[in-house]
Formats: sequence, structure tokens, C-alpha cells
Amino acid sequence: MSPVNPSDDAATARVLVDSSGTLREWNEGARRLLGHPAAAVVGRPAAALLAGAATERLPGPGERHWQGTLALRHRDGHTVRVRALAHRRPPTGGGPGPWLVVTPLERGPEQLDDPLVRAALTQSPCATLIVDDQLRLRGVNDAMADLVGLPPDLVRGLRPTDLGSRPQTVELEAHMTRVLATGHRYDMHTHFKAPGESRAHAWLARIAPLTDANGRVRGVCVSAHDFTEQHLARERLQLVNEASVRIGSTLDVTRTAQELADVCVPTLADFVSVELLDQQEPGADPAPASAPPVALRRTAHQSVNPGCPEALTEPGHLHHFPAASPQAECLAAGHAIVTEVPSAPFERWREEDPQRVRRFMEYGVHSMLCVPLQARGTTLGVAVFSRFRRPFAFTHDDVLLAEEVSARAAVCVDNARRYSRERETTLALQRSLLPRRLPPTAAVQAASRYLPAARSGVGGDWFDVVPLSGMRVAMVVGDVVGHGIQASATMGRLRTAVRTLADIDLTPDELLTHLDDLVVRLSDESGDDGAGEVGATCLYAVYDPVSRRCAMARAGHPPPVLLPPDGPPRTVELPSGPPLGVGGLPFESTELELAEGSVLAFFTDGLVESRERDADAGRALLVEALAVGTDSLDAACDRVMDTLLPTGGAADDVALLLARTRGLPPDRVAAWDIPADPALVAPVRKQAVDQLAAWRLTEASFTAELVVSELVTNAIRYGAPPIRLRLIHDGTILICEVSDSSHTAPHLRRARTWDEGGRGLLLVAQLTQRWGSRHTTEGKTIWAELGLLDEG
Repeated sequence: MSPVNPSDDAATARVLVDSSGTLREWNEGARRLLGHPAAAVVGRPAAALLAGAATERLPGPGERHWQGTLALRHRDGHTVRVRALAHRRPPTGGGPGPWLVVTPLERGPEQLDDPLVRAALTQSPCATLIVDDQLRLRGVNDAMADLVGLPPDLVRGLRPTDLGSRPQTVELEAHMTRVLATGHRYDMHTHFKAPGESRAHAWLARIAPLTDANGRVRGVCVSAHDFTEQHLARERLQLVNEASVRIGSTLDVTRTAQELADVCVPTLADFVSVELLDQQEPGADPAPASAPPVALRRTAHQSVNPGCPEALTEPGHLHHFPAASPQAECLAAGHAIVTEVPSAPFERWREEDPQRVRRFMEYGVHSMLCVPLQARGTTLGVAVFSRFRRPFAFTHDDVLLAEEVSARAAVCVDNARRYSRERETTLALQRSLLPRRLPPTAAVQAASRYLPAARSGVGGDWFDVVPLSGMRVAMVVGDVVGHGIQASATMGRLRTAVRTLADIDLTPDELLTHLDDLVVRLSDESGDDGAGEVGATCLYAVYDPVSRRCAMARAGHPPPVLLPPDGPPRTVELPSGPPLGVGGLPFESTELELAEGSVLAFFTDGLVESRERDADAGRALLVEALAVGTDSLDAACDRVMDTLLPTGGAADDVALLLARTRGLPPDRVAAWDIPADPALVAPVRKQAVDQLAAWRLTEASFTAELVVSELVTNAIRYGAPPIRLRLIHDGTILICEVSDSSHTAPHLRRARTWDEGGRGLLLVAQLTQRWGSRHTTEGKTIWAELGLLDEG
């Protein structure tokens, strides 16, 4: 069956009259009614067809619907009285739309005499209408007549679109045409406000074909069901589901509060604000609500109006709410409060906070719902829902919905708050365990950066610069597996262990071996309480400014990048040892000679690895950033971080250590080979004093002479040749070193009163800043450091 065209329908007189009263359309039904052809009347005033003055009031300028009886003049001169229905059509351009005036020529049989209508009305339990195969209304029941606001005898013979120009009516007629053509039923969902109703309802229109005994489609039956309650319940369920997905996507208090406001606008309210009780410090428990006025900090808000113009307070600002305010009453009562305008509570609030109330009144706020945000026995703040665009106050179901969504949001806010507190605690622990400043050394100039992970929590990355004997310096960078307080605590233990092991001057491979044993033990201890295994990576390097050689080894850590003073940056070829905690596998050291002014870049994998790129691509970016220049190590650190890290922060912790090597000039070092003869101690002392005079360090001569005498005497007496004395100074420190081939370590002891010896090392310890011994492949070295007031 082909679609029905209203202009071809000769059973209904249908004319279109513009706002000036001129006839614009005249169909075949109108010709049948009055005898005038379209060419004779279109373009002429419609009033010319009236047979005398109108007996009923015609529609006014602002009206959109009209019904009544018209006396019209037939072409042959006699008067035709018809019952007409008119409604204004949507405008096609500027100005008001035209009037469509309709009247049926064939109203069909009375409802009770029409078996088709009688069967449909008998079987339909709700508002029902029936149309024939030309889409002409054959009848409506009383419920449908009330719904359309027209009497049944007036609508019979008309089409649905003759009754009004709502988009829903046009859509309904289109679906009727489809059902007539296909013979398949169709369910149409729509919203509209029936005459006499104050709010729009949700409707389900079931459109079903009506067939005769032979199965031919003879018409359509439409039954309308008001399913507003089911629709609202579905919307509430959808809002709850959406809240469970969207709220709490991050562990950030501000973001979580904003998600609550975003989810509830415009489904539940036209304006939503989230006010939280103020915190003394990030992540701390909120201060309990004190006596009014209550201090609340605006954390987030959202509105149906772009830019939230109705907001009196911007996010982040603190505002004090008086006792009569809904916010304060809500917090005091501990449950949701609905405030309507006007009401007695509203007037009390207006007296105490006129500025805020005036702002609300400017935007027509007529209903406000305040819900306390409570989680785990703690009140966090209040969520405020306001309505001004939708004309209905908050209902009991709205309150239940707001309470459920707010409860979910409160738990997420509390989780974010607790995470913030844990993160701040972990970050404070991490920073306290990292070096606050790098120690100044004569061997290297160093600069560093540490950046905690933006989302996954603080990890266990660390770096350190450790001064060693003989002007040497150790540089270390490491990364503990995992995040949180446990990783930070493990990092602190490893950093302390590295400093302890470095103090006894172990080679890099030996130090990593001892550190590996420690991590294995820590992992075993952690496994007993279910905390999980401990793992880490580490790179350890020792640089000697006298020989300008650097020895380094790594345990599963990225190799450093070397920038020579006269060449491009390159990655240092370094054997990759196993990560710490594997146990039993060896580590290998590599030694290389560095030109003075070379820059070594030590870093953790968080700097070069990310979801967007692999480690090789990140290392290439690091090389490019270092190649720009490193006149200022601090500026180079900033440039590297800006180049490699995203704007929002890294997904993992990042540690970066840049060290520029220095070389000690040969004239700052003096060395002598000493025969194992006690009688030669005095000449050795004389040579040392002469050297100090050449260095213009005569003020340190007396102390240095005593130290040299004791150390050389001990080496001759207890050590084994060859014996060697070396003096080093950099203007602030004088170092005396005596080496021999014996591996026996000296021990400091206090001599008793009657002892004739044993006071040598005790004297050295009292006269120097530091002293100690280190083992070498050839034997051992005893060293002592003397502080210098002035270079001379």
C-alpha cells in the first residue's frame, strides 16, 4: 500500500490561511464542500467565503488552536454550515505560521454502529484511536479524547495531523503509514504535555494493524500508555549506573567531585555544586563541622548554562554558610534537606545570607536539595542540587537518587583523600631518604632531579653521590620495584647499604654482589608476612680525578649516557648484570678513561620508557637533549625533563643525575716509594714538609708531619713492601695515603697507661678529619684527611 498524501484526500476539506487572512492552499475536499475550484479562491481573502458575520469568536493573535461552527458561502449561493477545526502550523520563515482549517466530509458511521470501532474500543484498556486505510480517524474513546483535548464527534473523519502540528503527531502519522504498508506493529516512544497538564509525560504508543476476515489491512489501532514512572525509574537506574562508571575514575579529590557534578547535570538538577569541609593539609581528615557559620570550600560545580554563571563562589574558594543555610542545616542534621522557594526555611536563609540568595533568585532557583557527603563515619562535605530550568521541585524519589549517587561519590572522595594522604606521606618519606643536596666534591660537579609518578604513586627510585677516599667519588642510581611506602622504605635501606659498602671502598662489582645478597634477604623477610618479593636495579660508578678513570657496573639498570667534551653523546657499553634479588649470578665492572669535562647521565627507566615510546626511542631523545649543550647542569636537567616527560607527568618515578668530571692537576699530587727501613722515616718526613712548603701549606706542616710519620712507621713495621706515600690536595683538603702490599687491616685501639706503643692510629684519628683504609688488588692503603683553612 502506497503512503497516503493529505493533499490528495478528497474526504476532508483542508485549506491553509496565512497570517494576513489570505487563502494559500485549497484541496479537492474543499472544492467538494463549497464548489469553488482552487484557482478561483487561492490568493483571495478567506473572509470572502463567510456567509455573513461569524457567529463564534475567531482565534486571537496569540492562540494556536480553535474549533467552532462556520457559515460558508457555496459557489451556487447557498449557505453551508460546517464544524471546523483549526490550528497554527509551524512558520516556514519569519513571522507567525499559517492556519490549517479542516473539516471532514465523510465522518463515517457512528462508533457504536461500526464493528471495527466497536471491537477496538472494547478490547483497548487505555486511550485508543482508530484510523482507516486513508488515515482518517474513525473513532476515539473517551480516554483518547481527553488526551487530545477534543470531543470525539469533532475529530472523526480527520487525519491525526489535522488535530495539531506537534512533531510527535507528524511522527505518529508517519509510523501509521508504515504499519498500513507493512502490516507489522510498531511501538513509538515520545514525550509531550497533554492539555491541562503541568508537565510532560512519557508515552508509549502501540501502533497495530486492524485486518478483516481475509487478512487485508483495513486500518490502524493506536493505544497510548503513560509510562512516565517506568521511564523515570529507568532514568534513575541509568544515572546510578553512569555514576558508578564515571565517578572515581581517578584518585584525585577535585576530579572526583567534578565527576559527581557532571553526572547529575542535567539528569537530576540544573546546577550542582560540591562543597567540602576544609582540610588542614592535603589528604588529611577534614576538620569537623564547627558551630555556624560553617566553612566549606567549593571543590567543583556544573550547570546547564555554559560557564556556570549562577555560581557565586569559584572552585577552590572558601565560603562561610550561616546557620539557616540549607548547607549548614544539612550538615547539622546529617541527612538530606529539600528547600523550596518560597518557604519558611528559605526566608530565614534569605535574612542571614542575602547576597547568595539574591544570586539564586536571579536565575529562578525554586528548589534546592542538600545531601551530606559521608563515608566510613566521616562527614566530608555537602553536595547541593538546584533546579531552575525544570519547573518541578525535588520529589522523594529524587532525594533517594541523590543520596545514592552522593554516597557513591563520597566513598570515592574518601578514597582519593586517603590516597592523597598516603601519597603525601610516601613522598615525604621518599624525599627525606633522598639526598637533600648533593655534596660538593673535587671530582665531579653534579645536578639531579627527582619526579614522583603522576598516577601510580611514589616509587623507589633513588640517586646519590658519595665522596670516597683519595678525592674519588661514587655515583649511584637505583630503582626499587613497586610503589608506595614499602618501595620507599626499601629504597632507604638500599641507599644506606650502598653508602656503608661504599665507605669500605668496594669495587663496583663487589658492591653490587653484597647489595644483591641484601635484597635476597629482604625478599625472604618480606615473603614471610605476605608483602611479596623485593626487587631492584642499580648502577654504581666510582670516578678517580687523579687518574681520570671511572669504574662502573650495573644490575639490570639502564646504562649511562656519556657526553665527551669534544664529541657527540653516546651510550656507555656496559655489561648488563641481573637485577638485584636474583641471587647467585656475577656482576662485571667496566673501566674507562674520561676526559676532563665529560658529562655522565645516570637515570632510571621512567625517564626513557613510556606507553607512547620504547626505551630505545626515549634514549635517543635523551641523547638529543644532552647534545644541545651542558654549560649549566641544572639547565640541562630541566631540558631533559621537559623533552622526555609528558605535560601531565610521568607514569613512573623518574630520577636523573648529571655529573661533569673534573681532573686533579698533576702538581696537586706528590708520591714517593719508601724503602722498608725505619731509619728513613725522618727523611720521608722532611720530603713531605718540603712538598707542603712548595704548595704553600706550611700551616698544615706540623700535623701532616706527625700523620706521615705514624702512617709510614706502621707500614714499615707491620706491612710489606713495596711501600708508597702519596700526598693529594685540592685547596680545601690534604690527603695523606700510605700503601703497602699487605692485606692486614689496621685496628684502632686505646693504649693503656703502661703501654709503650699503640697510640699511633689513635693520634692520627684525633689529628685528622677522617681516616680509614681500603683494600686494593695489590694490598691496602691507609689514608687520612686534613682540613685546610686556606690554600696559601
